[in-house]
Amino acid sequence: MSRSLREVVFVDGVRTPFGKAGPKGMYAQTRADDLVVRCIRELMRRNPGLPPERVDEVAIAATTQIGDQGLTIGRTAALLAGLPTSVPGFAIDRMCAGAMTAVTTTASGIAFGAYDVAIAGGVEHMGHHPMGEGVDPNPRFVSEKIVDSSALVMGSTAENLHDRFPHLTKERADAFAVGSQDRYAAALAAGKIGPELVPVAVRSAEQGWGLATADEPPRPGTTVEGLARLKTPFRPHGHVTAGNAAGLNDGATGCLLAAEDVATELGLQIGMRLVGFGFAGVEPEVMGVGPVPSTTKALASTGLTIDDIGLFELNEAFAVQVLAFLDHFGIADDDPRVNMWGGAIAVGHPLASSGVRLMTQLSRQFAERPDVRYGLTAMCVGIGMGGTVIWENPAWEGEK
Repeated sequence: MSRSLREVVFVDGVRTPFGKAGPKGMYAQTRADDLVVRCIRELMRRNPGLPPERVDEVAIAATTQIGDQGLTIGRTAALLAGLPTSVPGFAIDRMCAGAMTAVTTTASGIAFGAYDVAIAGGVEHMGHHPMGEGVDPNPRFVSEKIVDSSALVMGSTAENLHDRFPHLTKERADAFAVGSQDRYAAALAAGKIGPELVPVAVRSAEQGWGLATADEPPRPGTTVEGLARLKTPFRPHGHVTAGNAAGLNDGATGCLLAAEDVATELGLQIGMRLVGFGFAGVEPEVMGVGPVPSTTKALASTGLTIDDIGLFELNEAFAVQVLAFLDHFGIADDDPRVNMWGGAIAVGHPLASSGVRLMTQLSRQFAERPDVRYGLTAMCVGIGMGGTVIWENPAWEGEK
């Protein structure tokens, strides 16, 4: 039996405001699954042309799949959001690239013809479930020297990247971090950040009920001089600080994917078109370099080159890993095509949710940039991986 693949489109994406993890964070007393439910409901509200029964799958990622992030959260969140019982769902994990993998997995199903419409996203409540909670690494990893012990500590892997690429100095990392904060602040002031946010009702035993409407992590006014004074917790006299890395955060994301012909049939907007993707493994001790081979793989499979990419949304788990990517591909640290509206150093990185934040921002940037045909979302992944997804702008006006 021969089959033809269908075009897959990103229809819409939303996210909760991102919060700071911990007892003082705005989501300290809010359930993780309720954050996902808000995203699913908002996607359905914003796209009234989509009958709920036409959703064929709900894939939700979480890195720590226990407690309020467990119990096959794709299925349970779909039920809690009020989707029909006929809509199935599942949970997925690829650490930081969980939501990205939820997208590529369901998109592959759409392309193959198994689905017409899917919801994909991710959640991480690092206040309830710190990274690594409940895990039991096999002692063979270290005893048989399969990986170095530093591979299990993400901040240490970033220090290892500084060692491997000594020209990626702390000064460069700090300058990049300041740029991320500044770009986020400018985008917020210009109204670029906000339309994708889903307000979330939050509860505090001390203060009662409130409404989360804005991101909690950004630090406007950050300076290179201020970052230079921060401690380096992963190594004495090291390079990685709380200022040039993403923080510990809570939040959720969700997006709507569809076959292009189905989106047209239902009158749904087409935010961007999937071109291709790639995942790759690297040495776990330097997991931050993962987006380099994953991008190389994605470009090769699509017949594109890095010069074809007009916009980049790169997850800023650590400044050094973004710099390693930029250096490899000959892109300047302050290239305006990269993270136009700031990145995770400013807005936060709730692990498994972040991939869809990148995609949502790229889709909205495409709408403003008909001169750009292709964009790329990429991120490093714990235990030594990288993920890259390449998208096409439906608003592209063609070669001038």
